[in-house]
Amino acid sequence: MDRLEAQEERRRRVRDTVIARGFVRTADLAEEFGISLMTAHRDLDALQAQGWLRKVRGGATGLPSAQFHGSVAERMATMAQTKQQLARAAATLLVPGQTVLLDDSTTCLLLAHQAAEHTPLTVITNSLPAITTLAKEPGITLITLGGAYFPAYDAFMGPHTADAVRAFRADVLFMSTTAVTNGRCYHTSPETVQVKRAMMESAGRRVLVADHTKFTKGGLYALAPLTDFDLLIVDDGLPAEQVRAVRTAGTEVMVVPGRG
Repeated sequence: MDRLEAQEERRRRVRDTVIARGFVRTADLAEEFGISLMTAHRDLDALQAQGWLRKVRGGATGLPSAQFHGSVAERMATMAQTKQQLARAAATLLVPGQTVLLDDSTTCLLLAHQAAEHTPLTVITNSLPAITTLAKEPGITLITLGGAYFPAYDAFMGPHTADAVRAFRADVLFMSTTAVTNGRCYHTSPETVQVKRAMMESAGRRVLVADHTKFTKGGLYALAPLTDFDLLIVDDGLPAEQVRAVRTAGTEVMVVPGRG
C-alpha cells in the first residue's frame, strides 16, 4: 500500500470511528491511529470538506445538527415509512412527457424508484443513487448533473453543478430540505444551497416534499421561504395550525398519512 492509499484507508477508519461513536477527541484519534495531532487535524479537515463529519472544539462529531446533516444511511433510516408515503404522494403528480428535476434528498430518491410507472419522463438530477436507479429504466431520458462529488451526500454539488442546472428548464422540481424555521427552508452546507437555488430557478413548478420533523429542526444556511414553493407535501404529523399558516401565506399544502 503506497502513502496515498494508506492515507485514504486511515481517513476512512477515522470517519467510521467518528460516525460510530458520535464524538471523538482529536487527541484520542491521534493516539489511536498513531499519528501526530497535526495529521489528525488534517484528516478531520478533509473529512469535513467531504461532508462526512463536523469539527468542533477539541474533536469531531458525526451527530446531525444545524451544521451537519448526518450520513446518507442515517438519513435513509430516519422517518423511513413516512418518507415512503410522501414519495408515493409526489409520484401521483408525475405526468408522462414531463421534464422533472430531482434533488439529492433521500425522499426524492424514493420518488425516483417510482418514476418508471409514469414514463415517458425526462429526469435531471445530481443524486448518484437516483442516477443509478433511473439509468436502468427504458422510459426515462436521464440527464445527469456533474460537478464535485461529495461522498457523504452521494451527490454532485458546488458551482459547477449549479451552472449545469441552469442549462436546462424543467416542468417541475421535487425537492426536500433539512429544516424549516419561521417559514424558511435551511440547509447545512452552502454547496447544497447553491445547487438547490439553481434548481428552483430552472423549474416551472416547485414542489417541496418534507416530513413534519423538518419543522422542528435547525439549519445554518438559508435556502428560500416556503412561499417560493407552489406546493408543500407533508405528513399529518405537522400541526394543523402550521398547515393553515403555510396555506394562508400562499403555498398549497398536500397532507398525507404518515403511515400507510
